[in-house]
Amino acid sequence: MTTAGDIMHRGAQWIPKHETLDRAAQLMRELDVGALPISDENERLCGILTDRDIVVGCVAMGHDPSHITAGDLAKGTPRWIDADADVGEVLREMQGHQIRRLPVIENKRLVGMISEADLATHLTDDQLAGWVESVYAKGARGRG
Repeated sequence: MTTAGDIMHRGAQWIPKHETLDRAAQLMRELDVGALPISDENERLCGILTDRDIVVGCVAMGHDPSHITAGDLAKGTPRWIDADADVGEVLREMQGHQIRRLPVIENKRLVGMISEADLATHLTDDQLAGWVESVYAKGARGRG
């Protein structure tokens, strides 16, 4: 059985909810990623911040990213998957919530992320086609 831990990329890093968006953008650049899980003071997942969130939710609104925090943009219930979950569960979680990035948690700690690129590398053509159709369906939120 292929698990979330098998297909994730390791080395994902949190952005603390009190950290500013300009620092988040710098960290995204350093890590070459488009999203960061947001952690609370106990290193628990409280959201995911994307590069699009920074642009649309801050810059395009005329706000200063050095004065807005990651926590200010965290909204909704964050989605995640256990490292031992099988790939079918990963797909159901991502498809069911129309998300493109999924934090992987093991023993209550962030151990990795699953992105579109990870799915493309590890799924069959049929699995990938089904995922793309459901996540990018007309009217999809496209968030994540």
